[in-house]
Amino acid sequence: MAPKKWELLITCEHAGNRIPAGLKALFQGRDSLIQSHRGYDIGAIKMAAVFSAKLDAPLFFSKTSRLVCDLNRSLGNPTLFSPVTRPLSQEVKHRILEQHYFPHRRRVESHIETCFQKKACLLHLAVHSFTPVLLGKVRRTDIGLLYDPKRNLEALFCRAWQKQIRLNQHGLSIHLNAPYRGISDGFATYLRKKYPASRYIGIELEVNNRLLDPPLKTAPEITSLLLETFSKTFREDPWCG
Repeated sequence: MAPKKWELLITCEHAGNRIPAGLKALFQGRDSLIQSHRGYDIGAIKMAAVFSAKLDAPLFFSKTSRLVCDLNRSLGNPTLFSPVTRPLSQEVKHRILEQHYFPHRRRVESHIETCFQKKACLLHLAVHSFTPVLLGKVRRTDIGLLYDPKRNLEALFCRAWQKQIRLNQHGLSIHLNAPYRGISDGFATYLRKKYPASRYIGIELEVNNRLLDPPLKTAPEITSLLLETFSKTFREDPWCG
């Protein structure tokens, strides 16, 4: 059974597609872009909220569109700003970061520091969704569990969670480190560099958004499956030895 010293934190960096008032003119005529997967992670915040409520875990999220700035990218990443906001002046981009990027990251880091001050360890679950077709290529992954293979506890947890999902659902493709690599640039990758592997576990949950789109009506079933299997893994599976 997972030791009580492990606390849980949920984040959702792409929870919404809100465009700040001062930038609305810049995005005029781009409604289809804003409503697409490029504007936000479809269905992710609803899933994250259920996890937070059922597991009694804090949830940190941002509803500012990733088209404004991407909270899941490092400062030096060329995709931190979208093609829409990238041409803006450095002054305006600095203001965007101060108003939308840094507040979320600082809140999360502050919470982690508080956990560590209590001598607790932390499992951070970042909830995301992804488009089923990218650049004309159909993605075969239904659910992806992303982690750093060099961090043993992350690998053990994700393998154990994958096993639990497969025991309960045989029709889905559950992949490790797909459709993205767990060590690619992201908030969890940044946090791993700050905190030791023995005390911080960063897992990114990626769900194919075709499973979360309202027309299919499968979101509650998928959310329940992932919640129950995650809870069982976290509370009962001897993933941490």
